[in-house]
Amino acid sequence: MEKIRCGWCEKDDLYRKYHDEEWGKPVFDDHTIFEFLVLESFQAGLSWYTVLSKRENFRKAFDDFDYRKIALYSEEKTETLMLDPGIIRNRLKIKATVNNAQRFMEVQEEFGSFSEYIWGFTGGKPIDNIPETLSDIPAVTEISDALAKDLKKRGFKFMGSTVVYAHMQATGMVNDHLKNCFIRW
Repeated sequence: MEKIRCGWCEKDDLYRKYHDEEWGKPVFDDHTIFEFLVLESFQAGLSWYTVLSKRENFRKAFDDFDYRKIALYSEEKTETLMLDPGIIRNRLKIKATVNNAQRFMEVQEEFGSFSEYIWGFTGGKPIDNIPETLSDIPAVTEISDALAKDLKKRGFKFMGSTVVYAHMQATGMVNDHLKNCFIRW
């Protein structure tokens, strides 16, 4: 019997694997949360598929998403990254990644972990939306608006409400798997 999935992931095996194994599963580990913050910020204005297909290149280029290392990147490192054809070579997004790593650690210091901070916006548990169709899934919500506003106030870049909501979906802060999707938890 064929598995029923959310329609957006049926492009190819890469998308299906991401949908089946990662998307919407709650993430509380700061390292993984940071990885998705980086990937989502690079996705701004592009398709998620573009970013997902370059994910391993990003992992290599950005020191396995080690925010402690990224926070210390020099201008020279930025220039090196600008020459890397395996990633999205957008200077503002690369600089934002360095900035966001620094801000990420400030939030960790204040809250004990970034996970504690970000999950505080949902009361520490996932929000289950139970959408019936893809058109039922919002691009932003009041929570993503509030979180994006707070991130901006803290100095984060490329973290608008749409990017933040996509991050919330990816890390399972919201469950937007369609009602008939076999992944529903």
